[in-house]
Amino acid sequence: QVQLVESGGGLVQAGGSLRLSCAASQRTFSGRTFSSYAMGWFRQAPGKEREFVASISWTGIAFYADSVKGRFTISRDNAKNTVYLQQNSLNPEDTAVYYCAAGRTAAAIYSSECDYWGQGTQVTVSS
Repeated sequence: QVQLVESGGGLVQAGGSLRLSCAASQRTFSGRTFSSYAMGWFRQAPGKEREFVASISWTGIAFYADSVKGRFTISRDNAKNTVYLQQNSLNPEDTAVYYCAAGRTAAAIYSSECDYWGQGTQVTVSS
């Protein structure tokens, strides 16, 4: 069973930056290679529902939630089986546990129809 392992979270001041990483434990899972999966990031703040943040198709097309557009950038390195989320201009409202997910398409990920989920990494932004 593949594992998605997030890293890079931490405590940062408002206006600062973080780079989250999510590495798949194997190149091929459920008969498909990592490069053929769409990948995405979600977040869940205390007392709130999980929400979509960003996704990237297997062709490299990116989609973003309006709340992070222009501040966050999703990218992938298929040679490393890894997807990244560069977070700039962070503000306290970005404080949440961030989860990585893999799905069949970027549209499916947007609808939370994901095949695999990571365990999450905490991002805390102080004011």
